[in-house]
Amino acid sequence: MYAIVKTGGKQYKVAADDVIEVEKLEVEPDGVVELEAVFIADGSTITTDSKALGKAKVFATVLEQFKGDKQIIFKLKKRKGYKRLKGHRQELTRLRIDGISLDGKAPKVKKAAAKAEAKDADTKSEKKATAKKAEDSKTAKDDTAAEAATTKAKAAKAAAQGAEGKDEAAEKKPAAQKASTKKPAADAEEKPKAKATRTKAKETGDAAEDEAAGSDKADPEDKPKRKTTRSAKKADTDTDTSTAETPEKTPEK
Repeated sequence: MYAIVKTGGKQYKVAADDVIEVEKLEVEPDGVVELEAVFIADGSTITTDSKALGKAKVFATVLEQFKGDKQIIFKLKKRKGYKRLKGHRQELTRLRIDGISLDGKAPKVKKAAAKAEAKDADTKSEKKATAKKAEDSKTAKDDTAAEAATTKAKAAKAAAQGAEGKDEAAEKKPAAQKASTKKPAADAEEKPKAKATRTKAKETGDAAEDEAAGSDKADPEDKPKRKTTRSAKKADTDTDTSTAETPEKTPEK
């Protein structure tokens, strides 16, 4: 059995124990509401007569008053610089259909059933909260595990790099030792060379000193020659002066 009811300028197809959302009704939660029936179908019998429908009624209980989803209103006028943006949330009422009556008598609603439904709703909400907490804890654990894994990976990389550096240093040290072992041989080879160069320098120095001594010995022989030449020049000058002083004798006739 189902019916079509009219409320808030809209029609809804309802049956017993259905939950619908309608335009706001000024009724407090847990209040009972009577809705106008437009059409009733019960198996093969269909009721559309206005007189029969005038007696029939649909009873519902208000569950809550709430606001619907936000609707965006945007206005624009071209070439006028006019823009307007607004939002709207319609106020609604959630109903639970208690029953459909052709006689207009309100059906008996068991309070125990209502309490059980309330308990079920509470338990569902609690389960959802616990599930969310569990998910949050899992995500936190996963995050911590990921952070620990990253830190371990970084530490392993650092350790590997340190081991590589140590290996490289160990490889370089023997090479340095080999080079140090080779240096004494090179020094031993260089020392005779230095000695040879020193002996050569000494020999060249001795030769130069000998040449200088020979030149000094030869100089005394040259000095008299220089003196003779100077004396010769003085004699020439003396003869010139004597010839100039003596007057020429004129021959006698």
